[in-house]
Amino acid sequence: MVDDVEKRWQDPPTFRQAARYVVAVLVLTAIVAVLALVWAGARQECLNSDSMLCDTAARLVVGLGPGLVLLFGGIGAFVKTILEWRAARAWPIWQGAGWFLFTLMVIYLTIAGGST
Repeated sequence: MVDDVEKRWQDPPTFRQAARYVVAVLVLTAIVAVLALVWAGARQECLNSDSMLCDTAARLVVGLGPGLVLLFGGIGAFVKTILEWRAARAWPIWQGAGWFLFTLMVIYLTIAGGST
């Protein structure tokens, strides 16, 4: 068993795995954001409007879609943290990935909430 105070940050394979996970979540978030913006801009209700986010449905999809991807990505990283901790491996790397994704989620939702 690993001493809980001794946080092993020097595990390059685990770091690469966590970094690939974060990049994959960010790419998926960008894809969802682009799809939501395209959907919101192509809706019949928004064609005659000056804004792409002309109604509540468009604002919700553009605001919450990517935010939910970041939320579930962060939860997935924290689940991986628990699995790594139980296996006595380098779990703090995954915890950092989870907090990074949660921080991006809060920033995104703050910006999206202010765009109304």
